[in-house]
Amino acid sequence: MASKRDYYEVLGINKNSSTEEIKKAYRKLALKYHPDKNPGDKTAEERFKEISEAYEVLSDQQKKRAYDQFGHAATQGMGAEGFSGFGGFSGMRDFSHFNDIFGDIFGDFLGGRARPSAREPRGADLRYDLEITLNEAASGAKKFLTIPRHRICKECNGSGAKKGSTPQVCPGCRGSGEQRFQQGFFTVSRTCSQCGGNGTIISNPCRVCDGEGVTMETTQLEVKIPEGVETGQRLKLRGEGEASARGEGSGDLYVVIHVKEHPIFRRDGNNILIEQTISFTQAALGDSIRVPTLEGDVEVKIPPGTQPGNVLRLIGNGISRLHGHGKGDLLIRISIKIPKKMSKKQQELLREFASIESQ
Repeated sequence: MASKRDYYEVLGINKNSSTEEIKKAYRKLALKYHPDKNPGDKTAEERFKEISEAYEVLSDQQKKRAYDQFGHAATQGMGAEGFSGFGGFSGMRDFSHFNDIFGDIFGDFLGGRARPSAREPRGADLRYDLEITLNEAASGAKKFLTIPRHRICKECNGSGAKKGSTPQVCPGCRGSGEQRFQQGFFTVSRTCSQCGGNGTIISNPCRVCDGEGVTMETTQLEVKIPEGVETGQRLKLRGEGEASARGEGSGDLYVVIHVKEHPIFRRDGNNILIEQTISFTQAALGDSIRVPTLEGDVEVKIPPGTQPGNVLRLIGNGISRLHGHGKGDLLIRISIKIPKKMSKKQQELLREFASIESQ
């Protein structure tokens, strides 16, 4: 018996191909080798079966994971021998993706109805990494994003069929998306190999989307950045992800926030930290200095006797609390600058001060 070809090789794709790329490759090959277009051609018929079998596995995420891990062994209705050598009971969680295989075989026998292969209810979600400044994170902002994504094809309105035509009911499953087979006492339900579970076949694909029902478009979206966001937080834009073929709904767009480092300020939750250097005379005698904040400079009083490392707090000069009330604080950490060179007069005064201090 000839060994089976790798399913990815059969469809002419790689393991990293997306669901849409797998579907597109299948449709292109199925259209080429379909028995209706190649009557009496046994080679084309066998090729069509091989293509359909590969698509049945790779289009189902659970079966695809199983195939990627175990190869063709994962598709052979594995009995007790198929589980040997995989780590015994401790590795049983690794076989959760075989549930659909046993469900198809035993569903009708036990009184239930086996489900057809799961179809994606909507388009894929998208991720956009957005870099903003600390000031934008503190006060909020509006940003405009340029997003390349699949949208419903305007030419065929998502049907995938050439304008003026419509998809035809699949003769293999009569529109149900699944095929049922009798195997001894069991009734087996599988995804229809002719239509890939869609229930319809497109004989005349749309010239714009090549039968996919979606086209790539670049869209500009406005997103509002709320006050108080932090690096790693996500903003969800419902329905702004990839459109699904056949108009089954769009996925969501997730905007992941990255706050750039500030040259002066460091963030600690809703508080802002800043290092402020003063002279030792200012520390000893006290003074008033100008200190930068996110909203401009403010005057701050340095108390007499301030020590290195002391922290002065300006209440309410930090970052707004996300979905809350009020703001954090500005924390000013004091460091004291010791002069490297002093005039003779300064040295004399310091010696006099040291003499008085030692009395």
